[in-house]
Amino acid sequence: MERRMMIKLSALAVAAALVSACGKEEAKAPATAAAPAAPAPVAEMVVKLGFAAPLTGPQAHYGKEMQNGVVLAVDEANASKPMFGDTPVRFELMSEDDMADPKTGTSVAQKLVDEGINGMIGHFNSGTSIPASKVYSDAGIPQIAMATSPVYTAQGYKTTFRAMTSDTQQGSVAGKFAVEKLQAKKVAIIDDRTAYGQGLADEFEKAVKAAGGEIVKREFTNDKATDFSAILTNIKGTAPDLIYYGGADAQAGPMVKQIKQLGIEAKFMGGEMVKSPTFVSLGGDAAEGAIASLAGVPLAQMPGGTDYAARYTAKFNSDVEIYSPYAYDATRAMVEAMKQAGSAEPSAYLPKLAAIQFAGITSSNIAYDEKGDLKSGGITLYQVKGGEWTVMETVQ
Repeated sequence: MERRMMIKLSALAVAAALVSACGKEEAKAPATAAAPAAPAPVAEMVVKLGFAAPLTGPQAHYGKEMQNGVVLAVDEANASKPMFGDTPVRFELMSEDDMADPKTGTSVAQKLVDEGINGMIGHFNSGTSIPASKVYSDAGIPQIAMATSPVYTAQGYKTTFRAMTSDTQQGSVAGKFAVEKLQAKKVAIIDDRTAYGQGLADEFEKAVKAAGGEIVKREFTNDKATDFSAILTNIKGTAPDLIYYGGADAQAGPMVKQIKQLGIEAKFMGGEMVKSPTFVSLGGDAAEGAIASLAGVPLAQMPGGTDYAARYTAKFNSDVEIYSPYAYDATRAMVEAMKQAGSAEPSAYLPKLAAIQFAGITSSNIAYDEKGDLKSGGITLYQVKGGEWTVMETVQ
C-alpha cells in the first residue's frame, strides 16, 4: 500500500515539474520576439552667424536697425526648419558692438572668428569693415558688409561681399544730379575723414567736376564734432550754391542749423547716413529742403517692401528706416548659399554665395559681380518736405 502511494506521489511530482518547465519556456518566449530598438534621432547642427555694428554711441540707431534685419531673417530661416541633407539645422546669431571704431572692429572680428562663426554679416561702417575684412579673409570666412567705400571690395579678397551699392555709384549719381538738376554750379564739400565720408565726398567731387560744376571749397571735420562754425565761416565767403556733407546724421543735423544761423543761402546735400529721422529731428526747421541720396529704390517700391515693412513692424514695434531690408537680404543670401551647398563649411558654400541669384526684398535680382559688388541697383534722391523725407527721383 505504502509502495503504491509512493509511486503515485512520484508520478505527480514529475508531472508538476514538467508543467512548471513548460510554463517557464512559455514565459521566456515573448522576450525572443521583441521589436528592434528605434534609431537614435539625428543631432541638430548649430550654424553660427556673426554680426557686428555700432550698438552704442551716436551711430547706435544705424547698427540696431541693421541688426533687426538680420534677426528677422535668422528667425524666419529657423522657422522654416532648414535641413542639410538629413541633418536639421538651427542658425544662431552672435552679435558684437564695434562702436564704429576701426580698432574695436578688428578686435571684435578676431573674437568672432575664435568663437567659430560660419559666416559674417557686417560690419556697418566702411572704417570698421575694411580692417576687419582681412581677419575674415585670413580665416576664409565669407563676409557681407553694409560698407559702401569702394576700397572694401577692391582689396582682392574672395570673401568680401556688399549689401548696398558702392559710393562710386552713389557719389557719381548725386554729383551729376546736383549740377544738372539742382543747378548747383558752385559747390562746397565737407567730409568727416572716415572711410565712408571721405570716400563718398571724393566720388561726389569727381562727378560734380565731370558735369561742369566748380568745387569752391573742400573742408573736413570728424565724426565726433558738433561745432562747425569755423568751417562754415570759411565756406560762406565762396557763396556756394550747394554744400555737400559726407558723413553721418549726428553731425549733419547740427551742421544745417549752423548753416542757417550764419545766413548761408545754399542747398544742403548728403549721403544715405543723412537720410534718417534723426537728421530731421536734430536739424529741426533748418533740415527743411535738405537732400540726400540712398542706394536702392524707396521701400514702397521694393519688390517685397510692403510685406517686409509689415513683418518688421509687427516684430520690433518700430518703422523701417534705412538699412534693415539690406541686412535682411544679405542674411538670406548667406543662408541660401549654405542651403545650396548643404553645408555651413565656408569653403563649401563660398562658391555658391559668389554665384547666388535670388529675388530679395530690396531687388528682384540679388547677385554679385567678380569683386563682390551688387550687379544691379538704383540710387534714389530724397528731400525733406514738411518735416518728412519725400522721394525726388530714382536713377537706375
